[in-house]
Amino acid sequence: MSPIPTPDQRDGVQPAATAQERLRSFCIIAHIDHGKSTLADRMLQATGVVQPRDMRAQYLDRMDIERERGITIKSQAVRMPWAVTGADGTAATYALNMIDTPGHVDFSYEVSRSLAACEGAVLLVDAAQGIQAQTLANLYLAIEGDLAIIPVLNKIDLPAAEPQRHAEEIASLIGCDTDDVLQVSGKTGQGVPELLDRIVEAVPPPSGVPDAPARAMIFDSVYDTYRGVVTYVRVVDGALRPRERIEMLSTGAVHDLLEIGVISPEPVPTQGLGPGEVGYLITGVKDVRQSKVGDTVTSALRPATEPLAGYQEPRPMVFSGLFPVDGSDFPALREALDKLKLNDAALTYEPETSVALGFGFRCGYLGLLHLEIIRERLEREFGLDIISTAPSVVYEVTTEDGTTHTVTNPSEFPEGRIAGVREPVVRATILTPSEYVGTVMELCQARRGAMSGMDYLSETRVEMHYTLPLAEIVFDFFDALKSRTRGYASLDYEPDGSQQADLVKVDILLNGDRVDAFSAIVHKEAAYSYGVMMTRRLKELIPRQQFEVPVQAAVGSRVISRETIRALRKDMLAKCYGGDVTRKRKLLEKQKEGKKRMKAIGRVDVPQEAFVAALGADTPTGRDR
Repeated sequence: MSPIPTPDQRDGVQPAATAQERLRSFCIIAHIDHGKSTLADRMLQATGVVQPRDMRAQYLDRMDIERERGITIKSQAVRMPWAVTGADGTAATYALNMIDTPGHVDFSYEVSRSLAACEGAVLLVDAAQGIQAQTLANLYLAIEGDLAIIPVLNKIDLPAAEPQRHAEEIASLIGCDTDDVLQVSGKTGQGVPELLDRIVEAVPPPSGVPDAPARAMIFDSVYDTYRGVVTYVRVVDGALRPRERIEMLSTGAVHDLLEIGVISPEPVPTQGLGPGEVGYLITGVKDVRQSKVGDTVTSALRPATEPLAGYQEPRPMVFSGLFPVDGSDFPALREALDKLKLNDAALTYEPETSVALGFGFRCGYLGLLHLEIIRERLEREFGLDIISTAPSVVYEVTTEDGTTHTVTNPSEFPEGRIAGVREPVVRATILTPSEYVGTVMELCQARRGAMSGMDYLSETRVEMHYTLPLAEIVFDFFDALKSRTRGYASLDYEPDGSQQADLVKVDILLNGDRVDAFSAIVHKEAAYSYGVMMTRRLKELIPRQQFEVPVQAAVGSRVISRETIRALRKDMLAKCYGGDVTRKRKLLEKQKEGKKRMKAIGRVDVPQEAFVAALGADTPTGRDR
């Protein structure tokens, strides 16, 4: 068996469209850090699409932030040729479309989009750690999509690997024999050729209709400064050719198809894409809003009438305000968010105004890691200085007159008497070694969790199910879980409606004026500790003024915590030596009256550094960390 060399782009060679029965589309799904990207590297080497001189670790992780953090954020599609020798001795070349997916729960939306573009999934499990929470979550997504599952144990070269034990876990989970679980090493390449053969054998070819009107699903897009929007598609029916006119079914926009090709793993122009093929389209369009993920692309001359099913719209779980440090950067921030939205369909945003911070955007994210990544990409890729407000979830607040308000920002919390507040809850799955069951239960109870079930996957591994308020887990729950279980527990969660909760809004007042950027919605029991924490922090961060500044935390009209920033005082008695004491008192009274007048008309200027420090994503929820 020998890999087929990739087309030489320097000679301008264009690969011919592959016959439909020779196509195989699959993705690699796994928990965080189970070796998806490393296994993808070995596949790229085994199939010969990346020359040894060009090879680097995590080849498909293109962003600097991915390589620094060691995680995959964006799914990457790549086409690889693979030759298989049949029983009669004849060799057949197959085209394998591989998609490397993220493992973190915040990027599960990327995984769901990738699964919709495949017929098979390689379920990768670390031979030392075994099945984890995200392994199960991704497996269920693949089963719902009716994909062929290929179970694989990775990292079998590790001294701590227990392949036989974990193969039995996988076999009992998906109902196969332990012999069907392949064993590979993404580090050494052991077992990779056998895995590629299994993919050809087990994954069915795409089932599109070649002579039907063209229909292609947009599953990702990126913005190129020189070429405009680059759209990644999977052709379902018919075929797309270069230089033909294409139409976007949802918007009705018509464009000329300037270039079409495949990613192998660099862009390679082709003479077209047929049913089941995955590739890219370039139309020269600069407007990022004209290429929507989930839209259907068809031929303008012979258009399809029925669009493809598309994707379920992602629902933001966490909201935070993004404001430019320099107010003049607001247009640049808008343009940067437009371009990021093209590349990250799960990001939502709308303009908002803050009295303290000026003009900015209220952004919705899938989780805290998603928030951190977006903020870091804005700073790195677009050179923006950003302040992000404390993360908040979506609440439904009902007032006594029966009106219901949707609150994504504490400043939207209605004034007056509140009849009830509903907060979002999630259904969490926690996998942990059995000796940490008590510790995990204690943590979940402290976060107002309710246990809904517990299953023993084996003698040493337990799967625990909890219903938890989303606000309790988006901040530091994952860190607390890892630290209390020495890193062995894993977490996955999905939305599960809402519940009634005893929540209040805590306002921060500076010199009697409310600062909306510091407001927060917290549980009634945590309100006091949040107020104490914020007043102490602001006392340290805000510089002293010419007058005394009270820093207060209040729930409604009731002050629950207070700190005082002492005034800067000039030594009025420096020139007074000897003489009557009444003269000294007169000078001090005069200074006191001046301070009192200044306090009545004075305004406290909060420096941007104080906002950045007080409103970081690590702002505690009022709980001891």
